[in-house]
Amino acid sequence: MISVFAFRKQQPSLLVISNGKTIAERFNVPAGYTRVVSTKNSFGEYLQNTALKANGTLVHFYSGQEKPNKVAAAILNLDVGTKDLQQCADAVMRLRAEYLYHNKLYDALHFNFTNGFNAEYAKWRGGYRIAVKGNKVSWIRTTKESSSYESFREYLNMVFMYAGTASLAKELKPVTLNQMQIGDVFIRGGSPGHAVIVVDMAINSKTNKKLFMIAQSYMPAQDIHVLVNKNNPAISPWYELDETANQIYSPEWTFESTELKRFK
Repeated sequence: MISVFAFRKQQPSLLVISNGKTIAERFNVPAGYTRVVSTKNSFGEYLQNTALKANGTLVHFYSGQEKPNKVAAAILNLDVGTKDLQQCADAVMRLRAEYLYHNKLYDALHFNFTNGFNAEYAKWRGGYRIAVKGNKVSWIRTTKESSSYESFREYLNMVFMYAGTASLAKELKPVTLNQMQIGDVFIRGGSPGHAVIVVDMAINSKTNKKLFMIAQSYMPAQDIHVLVNKNNPAISPWYELDETANQIYSPEWTFESTELKRFK
């Protein structure tokens, strides 16, 4: 079982390739393990090849303030915005949305608001915008069709305002630990709730043991970052997958093993 210990300064890890530009390039797998090869053009492949900021970059809040709790092994090269919007579930939705957007899978790009409203990117792309009056939400056509990245980010900010862990947890389907795949999400819906996403995995061909890596944002909105493993610094940022565990401990949240879910 993974446990949380106070942060201790560690010597540079042999698993870290300082000039690695992506998750797969930045982090080696421990001896005896082989990185999982994701299907081409899959969400898993996208996550493994997500660009990272320079090694040693620190996590910052949307305000520009440095995050005091040092839990990051790497920072994903995605903007956090200038408002307190891209928090925990939002970071998961951001990664999923970036994958779908860049692969032009527009019809698959949609998230539910907390009240159940289906915010479809295809509708937004067609020039419609979302009007919110109390608990009533509707589409109104206000502009011309656009698939620009700027418009896409505006769409996401709207989603971040009205969706969260409670709504996202309902959208995802439960999976067991032994079914874990890259792209799966540990999530607890609620206020507060939390979510972290599996961004890489490795397997030992002799023992069949698995490792996984997780990333998060948090409150207030902050850079999306790969989490360190404080319990086992020798393999950090990898975590050992104990398929019999009742709980999974990340540096800033404890999840039940039953809280692992997957995009449908």
